[in-house]
Amino acid sequence: MELFIFARFHARQGEAEAVAAALRDVVGATAVEPGCVSIGAFRSTYDPRLFYIHSRWVDEAAFGAHGGMPHTVHFLQRVEPLLDDPLDVTRAQLLP
Repeated sequence: MELFIFARFHARQGEAEAVAAALRDVVGATAVEPGCVSIGAFRSTYDPRLFYIHSRWVDEAAFGAHGGMPHTVHFLQRVEPLLDDPLDVTRAQLLP
């Protein structure tokens, strides 16, 4: 069953542009992964330090494989020190 991912990132003061750059980099690499249906990065219109990734995957296994990809591992190592809240990732399915 298709899987939807919502990830929330809140940048530390002064780190918003670094978070935006990291998101741009990982989205391009992720978009071509097998099993990735779509992916996009977003910035809040109310809080310029708040970002989201929304992605769709063919199934849980495809998203699980994504977690071990070198670009994903590098992204997490790069972005986590830039955040003032823990990374928040929600897995969801479309309501029938």
